Amino acid sequence: MIDAHAHLWLCQKGKLGDLPVYDIGGGRSMFGNEIRQMLPPYMTDGVNSAERFLANMDFAGVGGAVLTQEYIDGNQDAYLKQVRTSQPERFRVTCLYEEKSLPDTEGFDGIKLCGGRMADTDFTHHEDVFRLAAEKDMFIAIDMADGDIQTGSLREMARTYPNLRIAIGHFGMVTRPKWQEQIKLARLDNVSIESGGITWLFNDEYYPYPSAIRAILEARDICGMEKLMWGSDYPRTMTAITYLMSLDFVTGSKELTGTEKDMFLHSNARCFYRFGVLPDLPRIHHMAE
Repeated sequence: MIDAHAHLWLCQKGKLGDLPVYDIGGGRSMFGNEIRQMLPPYMTDGVNSAERFLANMDFAGVGGAVLTQEYIDGNQDAYLKQVRTSQPERFRVTCLYEEKSLPDTEGFDGIKLCGGRMADTDFTHHEDVFRLAAEKDMFIAIDMADGDIQTGSLREMARTYPNLRIAIGHFGMVTRPKWQEQIKLARLDNVSIESGGITWLFNDEYYPYPSAIRAILEARDICGMEKLMWGSDYPRTMTAITYLMSLDFVTGSKELTGTEKDMFLHSNARCFYRFGVLPDLPRIHHMAE
């Protein structure tokens, strides 16, 4: 299996608008003007490392993962570049676009755009970063503002650069009005959808997220199952559930066929992110079994 949406950092030094986001211990962070449980509470030192993530991946049987970024964590380019070098088979990594200038793309597989948090939300005004990704044969990972606010400008960029791979995150902000408009973009040949954050968006319903499964089926009917990929949004969603739970609500579903599960959890992402040979991870029985 391949996780298309995860985050790592050694030190969180981000921003929420103009307010700081930083670790205060016990897995908690100062999140603007309030305290939030950003990590599971046993991650007391605030270090969200590749080694800890790999332990979760190995236990859950996840062979590869895509490391994306967020303004609230701060720029993690230096660390993710190290992770890519040390674990080239297991990880694909993104550098962060921060509007003020184009990122250094050396050593990265993709570029992350925090679309919903950008000061200028019109993607056509950021064409340089799309052109850069296309020229470097990289992918764009993008989390968009709710609904259809940005769908028109992203459609224009996708059509302008038809060979540029674009992955829309957070399953199109699936619990917000007009989320289907983001999913419709995946009717374009070069656009796909990943589900990082879907358990956060359906948190009020909680595990096993039957409405999330129905949303996956609705998206399948809009753009085709071959355009959908699983993502966990590790580690923030692990404050509510385990890493294994973030995917076994899919593996345990009776509404998805075995072929659809394989596409969603593995083959679509393997092709999109160009993973090679992934490790064969044996199932490890846990102590509650």
